[in-house]
Amino acid sequence: MNKEQFIQNYRNAFGDYELPIVFWYSEEPVALAEKTRGCFIGNLKTARKGQFYSLSADTISCPGGKIYTGFSAAPPFIGGFVSGKERYKESEALVTDFISNLNMPDRKKAYINFVSIDKVENFDRIEGLIFFATPDVLSGLISWALYDTNKADAVSVPFGSGCSSMISETLVENQKQGHRCFLGMFDPSARPQVDSNVLTLGIPLSRFEKMLVTMEESCIQGTYAWKKVKQRIENEL
Repeated sequence: MNKEQFIQNYRNAFGDYELPIVFWYSEEPVALAEKTRGCFIGNLKTARKGQFYSLSADTISCPGGKIYTGFSAAPPFIGGFVSGKERYKESEALVTDFISNLNMPDRKKAYINFVSIDKVENFDRIEGLIFFATPDVLSGLISWALYDTNKADAVSVPFGSGCSSMISETLVENQKQGHRCFLGMFDPSARPQVDSNVLTLGIPLSRFEKMLVTMEESCIQGTYAWKKVKQRIENEL
C-alpha cells in the first residue's frame, strides 16, 4: 500500500482527525529550527501542522531529549535527577538500567526530522510514525494494531519520558525489525506539551508495513461499532 492509499483509508476510519507524523535521520536538516526551550515535544506542533521540522544535538536543550533522540550519552547526573528530583524511579540504579536497556544505536547522522505523513514522498527513509490521539482515536488504532496478532506485547507501555516512548522505543524496535507499538506520553513532565485528552502511539516502520496489509480488513473500516465511534470523533473536531 502506498502513502496515498494509507491516507485514504485513514480518512475513511478517522475522518479529518490529524494525520500521524513521521520521523527519520539525515546528514542535513530539512528545516532549520531554533534552539528549544526545555521539552521539545511542544515544538512538534510544527510537524503536526504539516511543516518540516528538524532538531540536532545543538538545538535540543533538554538533556533527556538529547539522550532519547540518540544524540548524547546519559550525563552522570541524570540518574539522580530522575530518581531524586523528579521521583520517577526509586533509585539511580533503576534509571541507569532503564537507559542502558534501551540499547540506543549510535547516532552518526546529525539531524532528526519530523513532518506529517502526507508531506513525504514514500515510506523509504522513515523510522516510524507518531500518532497524537484521543481515547476514541486510540481505540481504533490499537484495535487495528491487535487485529492480526495475539502477542501480549503488541502494544507496549514502557516507562520513559515522552520523547523516549515515541522516538527511542520506536527507533530501536524498527532497527531490529520488531513488532511492538508504543503507547506513550504518560510522563508528567511532558504532559503539558499536549492537550489533556491526548496520548501518543509510536509505530515502527517494521510493524507499520505489516499493519498496512490489514488496515482495510480491520474494524476501523466501516463496521457498525466503529461508525458510532467515528461519528463522535468527527463531532469533536
